[in-house]
Amino acid sequence: MHPFRKAVEDRDAGAIEALLADDVVFTSPVAFKPYPGKPITAAILRGVMRVFEDFSYQREIADPGGRDHALVFTATVAGKEIQGCDFLHFDEDGLIDEFTVMVRPLSAAQALAEAMGAQFERIAAEAAQG
Repeated sequence: MHPFRKAVEDRDAGAIEALLADDVVFTSPVAFKPYPGKPITAAILRGVMRVFEDFSYQREIADPGGRDHALVFTATVAGKEIQGCDFLHFDEDGLIDEFTVMVRPLSAAQALAEAMGAQFERIAAEAAQG
């Protein structure tokens, strides 16, 4: 099991943050522009943990070189079943420097956008605290 998967499944926000590079770029499935930096990425991931229910990873896909990893997941958001994938890229130190999430179906992505929008003031405040 990949350490990131273990940290997420354990709901260990500190362990998740420790796996992020300082210059990580988070690309959301529901926002137009990426979010650069560890503080905002960690805050977004804490927000996701608050809005996802019944979250579980279904499988892992890794490239032989070990720098790219995909984690397929399912969850529920506001009563909508969601399926998605976390695409992770690791820098030379083994830290996540690119984090892209894709989700389906559209109705669940819209529920996710609403739920995360409701969290965004808190997310921004957490990110500002560093």
